[in-house]
Amino acid sequence: MRYARGTSERGESWVPRTRIGKMIQEGRITSIEEIFMEGLKIREPEIVDTLLPDLHEEVININLVQKQTDAGEKSRFKAIVAVGNRDGYIGLGGGKANQVRTAIEKAAANARLNITLVRRGCGSWECGCGKPHSLPFQVEGKCGGVRVVMVPGPRGLGLVAGEVAKVILSLAGVKDCWTKSFGATRTIPSFACAVFDGLKKSYSLVTPRDWVR
Repeated sequence: MRYARGTSERGESWVPRTRIGKMIQEGRITSIEEIFMEGLKIREPEIVDTLLPDLHEEVININLVQKQTDAGEKSRFKAIVAVGNRDGYIGLGGGKANQVRTAIEKAAANARLNITLVRRGCGSWECGCGKPHSLPFQVEGKCGGVRVVMVPGPRGLGLVAGEVAKVILSLAGVKDCWTKSFGATRTIPSFACAVFDGLKKSYSLVTPRDWVR
């Protein structure tokens, strides 16, 4: 499987359509942490590009999907893309289109709308360095018939995981981690979604006081 990397150039001629976007352009919101603390919903991908300019993209998977219609078979491409700044933020999204490039662009925009904060730490009893190189505790994610357990690892361990999990964890800024997977792990979209679900659960346990890093 091949992975493509890149950065988005959205936002250069951005005209905000939502209240949050206008507040960002007016300078009333200067960080994405403020959006999470207020419990606001991100509805424009340009918001993420503006507040997280060093965002990276990874194409996780591309599939050809077919649909039977009265006129015959209709073929489209479905892409799964992950975005992250390698420093505590990760997003995952999908998109469909008649062309591969358009499908990737839609998936990247959708991933930005799903951006979430990942709580990092040193939860391994073997390490105890106190630096945010791993996860603070064990998390578990599920999607469909796939279940993924992520266990904090000591510093220097690396990512003991499959290629898809390595990409997502790396984009989130997790450097040392063990993973265990169960179910139909060859189903890449479900596996990627399960890893993302686990990382989101670390965010759901974060209190507003923890957001200030």
